[in-house]
Amino acid sequence: MSAVTARGLLTSLAVGALGGVIFELAGLPLAWMLGPLIANLLVSSRGVNVVIPERLRGVFLAVMGLVLGSQVTPELASRVVDWPLSAVLLLLGVAASTAVAAAWYRRCGFDPVSAWFGAAPGAMTAMILLGDKCGGDPQRIAVAQSLRVILVILFLPPLFWAYEGGGVEGATQASGFEHAWMLLLIPPLLMLGRRLRLPTPALLAPLLAAALLSGFDIASLALPDWGMNLMLWVLGCAIGSRFKGMTRRLLGRYLWQSGIATLLALCALGLFAELIHRLLGVGRDVALLALAPGGIGEMAILAVALDIDPVFVAFHHLLRMVALMLFAPFWARWLLRRRHASSFHDG
Repeated sequence: MSAVTARGLLTSLAVGALGGVIFELAGLPLAWMLGPLIANLLVSSRGVNVVIPERLRGVFLAVMGLVLGSQVTPELASRVVDWPLSAVLLLLGVAASTAVAAAWYRRCGFDPVSAWFGAAPGAMTAMILLGDKCGGDPQRIAVAQSLRVILVILFLPPLFWAYEGGGVEGATQASGFEHAWMLLLIPPLLMLGRRLRLPTPALLAPLLAAALLSGFDIASLALPDWGMNLMLWVLGCAIGSRFKGMTRRLLGRYLWQSGIATLLALCALGLFAELIHRLLGVGRDVALLALAPGGIGEMAILAVALDIDPVFVAFHHLLRMVALMLFAPFWARWLLRRRHASSFHDG
């Protein structure tokens, strides 16, 4: 690690700790994730060097994967039969939310390709690459995708907090580590995930391994409260430090555009979440978090931290990401053909 990166890391963690303490004293929800996230976002927009190295983020995301996979129990199989219906509603919701968000981005001056790929709720890297290949603006797509993830994280905890009358609590953790030896699995699982080319390998490889161990009642990882807060602190800093170097004026404009797009997407997905709630009896908070247009890693963090049915939430976000990655290339080809046809007629 270079000296510049080391200073950026220490600055990010120090700023994040200050944000976490302020949020904790104010009694706000998810204090040790949202506090570091907002604090890093604010200082990075002022040109301060804050950075969380990708390898460090990957390690803590892997710990989250182990915690999430440990939520799988033998009793879970009885609930899986209800998931095909919620999966269909999820895919319909993704189509509707992408359409309304893309329409808003078009009004903001985005070209059609950038609007559609910026509005797609997930698979960020694939959307940026495909959008660029189809002639879109990769910077606009990247900013729209990144801000959507951050805004969803900022919107949802206060919403759940208000819905519960200020009484949302995080998951009750053990007073000490249970089966802490599972942490030793992280290095080989990270290598295996990358070799198998899993989407978000730092999260999914540990998640699947822990799900097998927990599902067969062999072992499951439980973290104490301080362990959860440590994990949220680092991951919150990692999310907030993404916008290093962006001016406040430009960030403000992008926040306005992405904020409206995210609210429109949440409203569209909220209708389908309500259908899941009514048809399957799933809690409204669980259904909304399962359909929320955030990244799988970030939504898994929220699900575990707020104790909102993490396995149900993770399954639906994984399904959404896989569906987007399968469908997006066909959509990209259609957009390319449409653009070429338009160019031919204009010529």
